[in-house]
Amino acid sequence: MDKVIIFDTTLRDGEQAAGGSLNIQEKLEIARQLERLGVDIIEAGFPVTSPGDFEAVRLIAKEVRSPVICVLTHAVIEAIDQSWQAVKKAERPRIHIVLSSSDIHLFYQLKKSRQEILEMSCDAVARAKKYCADVEFSPMDASRTEPEYIHQILKAVIEAGATTVNIPDTVGYATPDEFGGLIEGIFKNVPNIKRAVVSVHCHNDLGLAVANSLEALKRGARQVEGTINGIGERAGNASLEEIIMAIKTRQNFFNLTTSIDTTQIYRTSRLVSELTGFAIQPNKAIVGANAFRHSSGLHIDGVIKMPGTFEIMDPKSVGIPSSSLVLGKTSGRHAFQERLAELGYSLSHENFDQAFSAFKELADKKKEITDKDIESIIAQELRTVSEVYHLDRIQVTCGDRGIPTAAVRLTAPDGRVLTDAALGTGPVDAVYQAINRLVAVPNKLTEFTVKSVTEGIDAIGEVLIRIESGGITYTGRGADTDIIVASAKAYMNALNRLLAAKKATG
Repeated sequence: MDKVIIFDTTLRDGEQAAGGSLNIQEKLEIARQLERLGVDIIEAGFPVTSPGDFEAVRLIAKEVRSPVICVLTHAVIEAIDQSWQAVKKAERPRIHIVLSSSDIHLFYQLKKSRQEILEMSCDAVARAKKYCADVEFSPMDASRTEPEYIHQILKAVIEAGATTVNIPDTVGYATPDEFGGLIEGIFKNVPNIKRAVVSVHCHNDLGLAVANSLEALKRGARQVEGTINGIGERAGNASLEEIIMAIKTRQNFFNLTTSIDTTQIYRTSRLVSELTGFAIQPNKAIVGANAFRHSSGLHIDGVIKMPGTFEIMDPKSVGIPSSSLVLGKTSGRHAFQERLAELGYSLSHENFDQAFSAFKELADKKKEITDKDIESIIAQELRTVSEVYHLDRIQVTCGDRGIPTAAVRLTAPDGRVLTDAALGTGPVDAVYQAINRLVAVPNKLTEFTVKSVTEGIDAIGEVLIRIESGGITYTGRGADTDIIVASAKAYMNALNRLLAAKKATG
């Protein structure tokens, strides 16, 4: 079987999703998890867009050694030079050049002729080749470009030194048969195509990104680009987890394989969801909450008798434990540690103590602790930004006849205990007003989302908020059985990210 090269662009195209910005440490954490997942290539960022993205790429290139570390760049000499500076410490660096090819982009956006684009493409590849043996080129909006011109560009950039040529369906316009035909035509009409790997990068504007990617693989492409959970610009990218499991589940059909450790898929999906703040829809294939749940009596009867009647995949194959072990306040350290191992978490001694303490605190409030509760604990306790201000205590009074009032106590960076109270339109607003009086950092609340982690009246409530300051968005998360406390934790988390970013930029 041929191997499919898995190219992950969660940290580049995925982060371009509106409201999905990540800080440097969050990007590094995701990159390390992608390495555990076994992706072949990580597109770590677009270094010329900001100093933060440059630094994130540089850090990932230095710290993550197994996959190829790739940077995206414009077909501009200065941008290529700068991008190389960010990625040059990688064990296996790649420079990825993108330049529009469709007439609609050339006429309305770039104001250049086809010949000018052809020359720019070759010059850019030649420049990158001076730095790096591994060079990828993408004619952007390829699916809306005349095939003959695509063939001409690909032949030229391969001659200039490109080792991978990527065919993007940039606006998600193509249908599977169309896109497959484009890939097939490339193999027939580009004389030097065997000197490069053919890749595809599909967007999901018509909901066809995965279908188009799989059709391209059937027609000979051997690298596929996408993101975890399908996040990205507009309607997103092809979901890598769906492509990977389609190849694995239908191996006899595709006759392809990957290097992915599929048992890491669920954990990777949860991490990306937690750090970007993008919730996963329940009916999402492979990783959604309902992906392996059954409600129909007929289906339940079949699964009890033989799981294969209505499950084409074993949930354990993607890292979802099928057992239903329930923990509670009498559960000890060993039971908790075993459950963490089953869920795919390996914690240091210090982090385990921290998580176990949070587990016991939750167990005093809840009768039963589920896997989702445990995942929430890990997210809350181990993935929080370094605290500038610490939320020590809150007290709220509210009701339909009273004025919502909140008293808040924080610990300041210098160790001082700060206390204040405020009125609000509701209890959460009162808490936020009190915190604002103490922290005094101008910001605007742009999003507030509450969801239940598990079922039942004693469920953990998880709050996600986004605040904006100076044109930059900061995401905060908080979880607690008391939704007001969870809201306060989320707000403090976002404020601490804001303060940490301000400190880092001087």
